[in-house]
Amino acid sequence: MQKVNYIIFDLGGVLVDWDPEYLYKKLFTDQKEMRHFLSHICTPDWNEQQDAGRRLLEATDILVEEHPHYETEIRAFYGRWAEMLGGPIQGTVEILQTLINKKIPVFALTNWSAETYPIAHSQYDFLQWFEDIIVSGHEGIRKPFAEIYQLAGKRFGVKPKETLFIDDNLRNIKGAQAVGFQTIHFKNPTALKKELIHLGILP
Repeated sequence: MQKVNYIIFDLGGVLVDWDPEYLYKKLFTDQKEMRHFLSHICTPDWNEQQDAGRRLLEATDILVEEHPHYETEIRAFYGRWAEMLGGPIQGTVEILQTLINKKIPVFALTNWSAETYPIAHSQYDFLQWFEDIIVSGHEGIRKPFAEIYQLAGKRFGVKPKETLFIDDNLRNIKGAQAVGFQTIHFKNPTALKKELIHLGILP
């Protein structure tokens, strides 16, 4: 295996705990209805279009027109978006700090709306530790498409074969592998640490 000289982190689900249920458990008394809402109305696919650059107001208005009886809940998705943040995933933050202490260049590549990312950036100091961050919403492209990984390689000044990409979404891992990155499919901080030790990156 090629020596790892650079590491790129995903953010949501790896370093930042984000879950729409944190908000919607407050808005729905019926958990079955809540899960139906999040899987059929404010869906992950819908949210990803905002990660690719669609404006939040436009996205919200589209759904309100389609599902007017859920207007309050739909508008809450971005109107109360900060309540979906559960805080840092502390074990991964500690790993990030260790890598920085070892002088390993670290970057971030995240699928995130350009309009909501500043909320998290203002809350979590560790998001300022990276040498650079690519936010999909700023670029109009997102994972798992090849263009965003190629952009990361160019902008960060890294060669994919020398770079380890860490993400909790297997689809995004496969996208990175397709353009030549080494990868770790993130499950939890303990498993990540073991894999980094196995690769000789951590002692």
